[in-house]
Amino acid sequence: MSNTYEKIRNEVVAGGGVDEADVTAGGSRAVIGIGVLLGLLVWLALVNIWTFVFLVGLLASIFLHEVGHFVTARWSDIKVTQFFMGMGPRLWSFKRGEVEYGVRALPVGAFVRMIGMNNLDETPPEDEARAFRNKSYPRRLLTITAGSLMHMLIAVVLLFTIYAGWGKRVGTGEVSFAAVDTSSPAGLAGVQLDDRIISADGRPITAADQLAPLVQAHSAGDVIALTILRNGQTIDLSVVLGESPDPAKPGKGYLGVRSSERADYQTLPLPSAISHSFTDLGSSAWASVGGVVTVMNPVNIIHHLTGADQDQTTQPVTAVGVTRFSGAIGKEAGLPGILMMLAGVNVFVGLINMFPLLPFDGGHAAIATYERIRSRRGKLYRADVAKMIPLTMAVMGFLIFVMMSGLYLDFTNPIR
Repeated sequence: MSNTYEKIRNEVVAGGGVDEADVTAGGSRAVIGIGVLLGLLVWLALVNIWTFVFLVGLLASIFLHEVGHFVTARWSDIKVTQFFMGMGPRLWSFKRGEVEYGVRALPVGAFVRMIGMNNLDETPPEDEARAFRNKSYPRRLLTITAGSLMHMLIAVVLLFTIYAGWGKRVGTGEVSFAAVDTSSPAGLAGVQLDDRIISADGRPITAADQLAPLVQAHSAGDVIALTILRNGQTIDLSVVLGESPDPAKPGKGYLGVRSSERADYQTLPLPSAISHSFTDLGSSAWASVGGVVTVMNPVNIIHHLTGADQDQTTQPVTAVGVTRFSGAIGKEAGLPGILMMLAGVNVFVGLINMFPLLPFDGGHAAIATYERIRSRRGKLYRADVAKMIPLTMAVMGFLIFVMMSGLYLDFTNPIR
């Protein structure tokens, strides 16, 4: 048990695998393991092509994240010993020069192993000059943030591809019910999926975000009037509101629907496509900051696990849930919808990866910054990472809790 703990601890503080075995992986295990992974991808492509496209894009983003670290590390003359897709046991690998490239069994990430990440990462004396910890602060900072910077670059490229190829989605003012809980007040009153909302409470509804404030301005038990359009026929409904399941909104009205606004693509000239790619990246990043704070809030997670909060906009979700949801997005919005979704995921991952605690890349960046601040008059200061191990393992435990909670919710209350 202690050996397992030490291995996990060492890999966390080193930023990757510490097993420097000279023998590369291969043989029957590689054939079976990689065959299974490829078989799953083929099966997924047959079941839902849009989910397959999204997953391939997600894997490509993970790969490019590590390419960012790899290229900047080599440029900074930091010794790289491993570049692996996946985690866990080796399936297949080969060695070229001093770097082992390969695939591991668990498709849950990737890593580039750079030597000498901190004072706990032992390095052979002959390689000490090429250790990460001994490079200049600008080179260390560039190398460790390159993964997140790559995510932002991917997002810009994806946004530009959408805007230059299809245009920018502009709302048409037509709002419909994209999801209806049949046991909710709306469902019991006769609201159906894809009904178009004309008005609520006598007020015209022309944007998807207008309905919720109107509902929550009422209390549970109030009656709200809905005018909807179904198959060309206008229908008036009276709905007795339930109580909001959100514990932060006790007594507020609850309808039990999700609305969406139909949008069309508006062609953009090339300069406008470029400018919108960057400005929309900024707005997406700002929205992601709020999303990170909400989703990583332990109270929010517990409320979702206990069923006290049914608001799926604040529900923690893993790659499993996002990938499943991508099928619905692809069916509704096609390839540009998948690319937009990938852009959002890249921004979110790029930001959360810079959280200033280990095992995130931001933790290594924070250590490098702290050491730079503490260094004086040519004397280099080295932080004792051993003091951070308890906090780091607590962060790891919390991340496992978030991941397991997200997986549980992905299957018991999938995002719709």
